[in-house]
Amino acid sequence: MNNLFVRSAKKMISEAFEGPPFPSNVSWFTNTEPDSGILAALAGLSAEQASLSIHGTNLAAHADHVRYHLWGTTEFLKAGRMPKMDWKQSWMIAAVEEDRWKEIQRELKEEYTRLLQTLDSTLPWDETYADEALGSLAHSAYHLGAIKQMIKYITA
Repeated sequence: MNNLFVRSAKKMISEAFEGPPFPSNVSWFTNTEPDSGILAALAGLSAEQASLSIHGTNLAAHADHVRYHLWGTTEFLKAGRMPKMDWKQSWMIAAVEEDRWKEIQRELKEEYTRLLQTLDSTLPWDETYADEALGSLAHSAYHLGAIKQMIKYITA
C-alpha cells in the first residue's frame, strides 16, 4: 500500500481523536473548532458525568469500548489476525471514580497513539489490512458522534 493511503488514514483517524489541525477552517467530518475530537470531548467531563446512564450506557463505557476496538485493530495489524475479543465485556462499565475515569482516558490516548505508530510501521498492506484501518476510522467517527450527542444530553 502506498504512503498516500497511510498518510490519509492517519489524518482521518487523527481528526476523529484530536479534531482537525488548528488553526483551520477545513475538516473532513468534525467541527472545525480546536479539540473537537474524542479525546478533548471526554477530557472536559467529570467521572460523575461519564458515569451517567443514558439509554442504558454511559460515556465511560463508550470511551473504554473505543479503546478496546483500537487495541483489537492494532493487534490485527501487527499479527495479521484478529485477537479473541469479548465485545460484551467492552461495555460493562456501569460507573467510574475519578481515578478510573482518568485511567480510561489515558489508555484511550495510548491505544490511539499505538495505532498511529503501527500504521507507520512496515505492514503487509492488502485489502484486509486497508479494510481494518478504514474500519477503525469509521468506528471511531461513529462513536465520536454518539459521544457528542451524549454530552449534549448531560450538559443541557
